[in-house]
Amino acid sequence: MANDAGGPVRESDAHGLKIPTAAESVRGILLILAAYAVVTSADVAVKWALPEVGVAVSMLARGVVGAIAILIMTRGHGLGPVNRRLLALRGTMHCVVSATWYWAWLSGMALVNSYAIAAVAPLMMTMLAIPILGERVGWRRWTSTAVGFAGVLIMLQPSGDLWVLQTPFLLAAVILMAVTRIWTRLLSVTDGPAAVAFWLMMAHIPMGLLFLPMFPPPGGIPGTAIILALIFFGIANAVAHMLFARAFALAPVSALAPYEYSPLLIGGVAGFLIWSELPAWTTVAGALVVIAAGLYNLHRERVRRAQERRETGTG
Repeated sequence: MANDAGGPVRESDAHGLKIPTAAESVRGILLILAAYAVVTSADVAVKWALPEVGVAVSMLARGVVGAIAILIMTRGHGLGPVNRRLLALRGTMHCVVSATWYWAWLSGMALVNSYAIAAVAPLMMTMLAIPILGERVGWRRWTSTAVGFAGVLIMLQPSGDLWVLQTPFLLAAVILMAVTRIWTRLLSVTDGPAAVAFWLMMAHIPMGLLFLPMFPPPGGIPGTAIILALIFFGIANAVAHMLFARAFALAPVSALAPYEYSPLLIGGVAGFLIWSELPAWTTVAGALVVIAAGLYNLHRERVRRAQERRETGTG
């Protein structure tokens, strides 16, 4: 099919989402890998600062600094909300996820162990994208996701070290996180990456204030190093969530879901270097499985892209 100018008309699904090409899926994957690298560095910064400032203050710093950073980067353009209801609901739910993660880290959970639990998200995203977005998932992508989940089972053994007080709360937060990832793609129909990221940062301000009585700061004025860590934390989150929003606008959720595993490697290295956190051998073995599954998914997207080029006679 062609438009009046003679170019191809992009097909859309029932939600108004453009059907992505393989090239767009690959770009989305590269963007989300960059986003996870940035957001993992932000997690390291806030985990280090949490004992000095607490959960609620960390959320406030993320909201204030992140929102200012996006205002500066965009010069205020593209921030007007369109789907206000979904932006507000997503922001509120994401804040609950953030608070759960910060509480777990403050309670002593290792960074790599929390990421191991978060590795349940890709399967949830792939499964939930079918009823929510109507995405079609081929058998190869199902296979890569299933293999990745098998790696999660290796790490998350009911009798292992990961089963502590924080684990069930993090598992519940992971389900909420999977839903917010899917909503990020839905929002791409109406709102640009800057607006999606900006209003997420803004949501952390009232929610941080709401959580203050539950998570009061330890007391005292934090030192310069902690303040700098919180500033970096806010800026990194702003950049990461703009990248997330753009990635989900380009590629289907099921293509991006396996890359939820990538923070395992970065977080594991950072946790060892900063806090001397040593993951169990099962965590390492499971991480290798899930990383392999994610790399295979990228390979399949490249194969599909090459096929499209041959069919259209381009490239």
